[in-house]
Amino acid sequence: MSSTFERPAADLNKILSAWDEWERGEEAPGKTMTNMKKAGLAEILKELQESGWKPTPPA
Repeated sequence: MSSTFERPAADLNKILSAWDEWERGEEAPGKTMTNMKKAGLAEILKELQESGWKPTPPA
């Protein structure tokens, strides 16, 4: 039996949901970061960085 933990795929919807809860004042910043990390924020940020993504300047 293998004891290797396999992380679930990153979930952008969960990350955005955690952000929205924080913006509405429903969640503390620390809990928001925990929820975003559990949903795979680091993986998404790494993928964006590796892809060369650059933010679009405001119009």
